[in-house]
Order: sequence, then C-alpha cells, then structure tokens
Amino acid sequence: MPAPYPYGETLRILRTGPPPTGPDGKPLRDDRGHPLPGPDESFDLHGCVVTPRQELPQVGGAEQQARDTVIVGYTVYAPPGSDVRTTDGALVRGRRCGITGQPGDWGRSPFTGTPGPVQFAADLVTG
Repeated sequence: MPAPYPYGETLRILRTGPPPTGPDGKPLRDDRGHPLPGPDESFDLHGCVVTPRQELPQVGGAEQQARDTVIVGYTVYAPPGSDVRTTDGALVRGRRCGITGQPGDWGRSPFTGTPGPVQFAADLVTG
C-alpha cells in the first residue's frame, strides 16, 4: 500500500529557519557571540510508519547476557517526497528526537511503480 498510510502516525518535524542577518549579510549574534536562531519552520508530517529501534549489545558479551532491550529511537517511514533534513528534529510519540544520518528515498517500487517512502532514523535526545 502506498504512503501516506491511513493508520500511520503524525510526527512534528522541528525545524529552525536561517538565522537573521545584519546589513553586512552576516548572522546576527547574541551577547555571548552565538548566532541568533531563525524563525520556527516546524510542520506536521502525516501518515508515517514508526518502528522502535533498539541498541544492540556486543554479541556474546556480558551486556548481552544481563541486559534488557534498550530502545534508542525510531525508524520512520514517511510518505514519498517528504522534506526531512539531517538538521531537523522530530517529535515522535511525545518524545524529542534528532534525525541521524541522511534520510533515504526508496524511489519507485519495481513491482507496483508507486513511489516508495522516505526512511530516516530518529534518535531519542537525552540529557
């Protein structure tokens, strides 16, 4: 079934726009010299499939014997053409996540010709 998935989840993609610039074209900075954040450009992404992703302990090690599964984030399959960037964050099931790695576009299915999803890793942000 092509995306968006009718029973999929809605995620909030957290995006900050480009920083404001001064007359010289350089980013404006705060009192401590840090660039000022740009405007909020966040948006909802509807019809996503969200699957938990676990941390895999070393095979055969002590951690594998005495450790429960630890969920470190999610693998998300978003509808075709979704604009997700490595600089974005995501609010997944009420938890703030960072986008890790380059989102991958599956292209077209060789079986149906329908567009495939955009897949990305959303890692839980801790600390």
